[in-house]
Amino acid sequence: MKHINVIFGFFLLIFLFSGCNTNPVIGLLMDTTERERWAKDRDLFVEKVNDLGGSVIVKVADSDASVQFQQALDLINEGIDVLVIIPVDKTVAAGIVKTAKKTRIPVLAYDRLIWDCDLDFYISTDNIQIGEKQANFITKAQPEGNYALIGGPTKDNNSIQLYLGWMNVLQPLIDKGDINIVSNTFVKEWVPEEGYDVTKKLLQDSIKLDAIIAANDALASGAIEALHEHNLEGKVLVAGQDADINAIRNIVFGNQTITIYKPLESLAFNAAIASVKMAKGKDPSDNMSFTVNNGHRLVPAILLEGQVVNKQNIRMTVISEGFVAEQEVFE
Repeated sequence: MKHINVIFGFFLLIFLFSGCNTNPVIGLLMDTTERERWAKDRDLFVEKVNDLGGSVIVKVADSDASVQFQQALDLINEGIDVLVIIPVDKTVAAGIVKTAKKTRIPVLAYDRLIWDCDLDFYISTDNIQIGEKQANFITKAQPEGNYALIGGPTKDNNSIQLYLGWMNVLQPLIDKGDINIVSNTFVKEWVPEEGYDVTKKLLQDSIKLDAIIAANDALASGAIEALHEHNLEGKVLVAGQDADINAIRNIVFGNQTITIYKPLESLAFNAAIASVKMAKGKDPSDNMSFTVNNGHRLVPAILLEGQVVNKQNIRMTVISEGFVAEQEVFE
């Protein structure tokens, strides 16, 4: 009997030991990787999870919410430990969260908040603050005149947050009569064509533009293309965000005024650490009290700060931090 107990104890130890070494499997659902920043987010996130002893299964929806939902079902059926979502649509993604919760899989929203659901954790930048940074810089450089606002898709909660940030700064100047909003548009997708179409129509209608604030660098690049066709590039202030290499070059050439650099490494690393903690049944928030309301609950969150990049500080920001190489910018 004693011999049997020893054998049983031996196998129990093997079982427990193997369980302790089980590597967490994280499912990462992405909207797209066409924009260079999202490819960087993916690579940084996967690298950090691997460093922490986990693995990542990546699915890219190519901006199709229904495809993303099916990809989520596939990952859930594969038995992942945690689901990390960069949602295509903030409302459709709520259905993904509800499905995951039925199988007790925790969900982390990455960069974009998922609305009206029992979301476990949220990691992003402070997008209201980013909108304020864009508007503050542009209004200091151009305190009067005609402004065009090109917002992102409303299916992305960040678009609304950025707009709130813009208006926090612009509304007092609008009320004073210093600034006139000649166009206030939310586009359907985060692509250059949308920024081009909005700006082209304004110029065709002979509307004088003094400044354009765009929700990302893709929209800003489309606006700059339309300005170029009317020989107005560099004559109209343009703000974007994401610090795409094309935007950095446009700033060097004088065609774009600023972009906002998001700390992608910190964003991805914090998300990786939180997701691995959740996979092990631990609280990812480390007793933090910061929360974001998603319409259903106060979601524990980490919000990082973005940084203005202009012609004067390119080397001190995105280049010194290794986000872009100097030869890529000044080639």
